[in-house]
Amino acid sequence: MGRRVNVIGVGMTKFAKPGASEEYNVMATKAARAALEDAKVGYDLIEQAYTGYVYGDSTCGQRAIYDVGLSGIPVFNVNNNCSTGSSALYLGRQAIEGGLAECVIVVGFEKMEKGALGSKFTDRTNPLEYHAGVMNKLQGFTAAPPAAQMFGGAGREYRFKYGTKRETFAKVASKARQHAANNPYALFNTQLTVEEVLASDEVFDPLTRFQCCPPTCGAAAAVLCSDEFAKKHGIANPVYIAAQSMTTDYKSSFDEDSMIKMVGYDMTKQAAKQVYEKAGVGPEDVDVVELHDCFTTNEVLTYEGLGLCKEGEAEKFIWAGDNTYGGKYVTNPSGGLLSKGHPLGATGLAQCTELVWQLRGTADKRQVEGAKVALQHNLGLGGACVVTMYRRD
Repeated sequence: MGRRVNVIGVGMTKFAKPGASEEYNVMATKAARAALEDAKVGYDLIEQAYTGYVYGDSTCGQRAIYDVGLSGIPVFNVNNNCSTGSSALYLGRQAIEGGLAECVIVVGFEKMEKGALGSKFTDRTNPLEYHAGVMNKLQGFTAAPPAAQMFGGAGREYRFKYGTKRETFAKVASKARQHAANNPYALFNTQLTVEEVLASDEVFDPLTRFQCCPPTCGAAAAVLCSDEFAKKHGIANPVYIAAQSMTTDYKSSFDEDSMIKMVGYDMTKQAAKQVYEKAGVGPEDVDVVELHDCFTTNEVLTYEGLGLCKEGEAEKFIWAGDNTYGGKYVTNPSGGLLSKGHPLGATGLAQCTELVWQLRGTADKRQVEGAKVALQHNLGLGGACVVTMYRRD
């Protein structure tokens, strides 16, 4: 085990709808400056920068950083689909932990287009061809957005296996809106009832429109440092990364004829297991969770993948209120991807920002009382899953 890695500064922009946002470099600059100001560290002390985005030309990361400072430091561009922000965070953490740097900045940003995600390159092998092959075999293709077919299909498989009610998935979306009502950074602050969620247009059974995260623009950032750096600069009792793990697809993703496995269940389960083992802390010790709710169905699956409840018991967990304030865990106090929005490159760092605020006790009306242990889950098909545990002494 290497050196401890502290998160001494975080910042983010308010997320916006496509067409209504600032330029990617403007959003990234605002988030980076907010994180530096929060850390009370000048850009001249930053040794490396890790920048994450999915949609954009090569070296957008440099353009995003150049308005913050021109100091000649290494700038790395990272793309790992929806887990891009956390993948960049993973690399920054490795640099500090391995003794290669004392202080780095990680910035995630995205300027998205309207409508469902699609492939930009049609003249080469699709990186999701294995995933599409499983789906084609099990349920075929429809005109619905491909991601909704994948995660909707996983939810359908879960329903058939456990007899889960459609209302259960809708309840997750309603909970997300309740939490987002207290988040000034969220895209959607209007509350929705379970009935309103179910009444919205069907996208792919069991998913309705309000159960799918929207394309979003935004940016978020974090400043990481070693204990030595923190001590030298008078930073007391910072939030730190207790453990972090990244997994990619296993054979089971494609060989077991399961939509649940194909959308990353085993990646989640193994990454969480590794984090709990590294941290010496179990799921029962977690207070607050930011997880990858790209669709309500994935939030339901992720409760079980992270060990927040037993397999097949997510419905009971949800109706008992164990996923919100007053229950066992508060999941997605920010409103999650469903309500806060999902600018792909920024999502992982926005999750990090929310959890750092929670552990500092500065999350205002969203504050989870006495939060000491926080868990983050960021998933991208293709595939990669990053699970991170944060703590504060």
